[in-house]
Amino acid sequence: MTLDRFRPIADRALGPFVDASERLGLTPDRISVIAFGFAVAAGSALFAAGEAGAPGIWFLAASFFVFCNGWLDLVDGALARSLGTDSKGGDLLDHVLDRYADVIIITGLAAGASAYALGLLAVTGVLLTSYLGTQIQAVGLGREYGGLLGRADRLALVGVVGVVAFLLPGPLVAGLSAVELLLVLFAVVGHFTALQRFWGAWSDLT
Repeated sequence: MTLDRFRPIADRALGPFVDASERLGLTPDRISVIAFGFAVAAGSALFAAGEAGAPGIWFLAASFFVFCNGWLDLVDGALARSLGTDSKGGDLLDHVLDRYADVIIITGLAAGASAYALGLLAVTGVLLTSYLGTQIQAVGLGREYGGLLGRADRLALVGVVGVVAFLLPGPLVAGLSAVELLLVLFAVVGHFTALQRFWGAWSDLT
């Protein structure tokens, strides 16, 4: 989870956005819903890129929407802490919307590239990684966040790949496009991380 190292820097940059949210009367839950809306927009743009037969502006739009989703995902937590309203309910809502956002964005990637098998492997890897994190907590070992790619890393990669796909729409390596290569990465790393978490928890429990 490389980008998590920069969380203190991001927290300082969040100040103006938190202040603006307070002035507008936005709640953390509302920001979570708005962030989810950007994820839906990103998935729709990625799908449209494939339906159009040429990426065009759609991949760039998707990159922007993914950035907005990731940034607002930080703002809602910072706002909750600032207002003193962070709660288990808000945390539940945030995590549920994040998982749906993951599914929508990865499905959009797969649809845009017509790579549905890779999309299935990628989305199951991402979801199983998240599931193992919460299941390990459920058996009393604490929440597990370890892994090679955290959500912030995944969103950053989607944003970068959207730009690359716009600039270089054809095959890049082994006949695979930038989007297909990203799906392969998510599939491999996701399932590897899920199995890694399982083995670590299993070793602690037995």
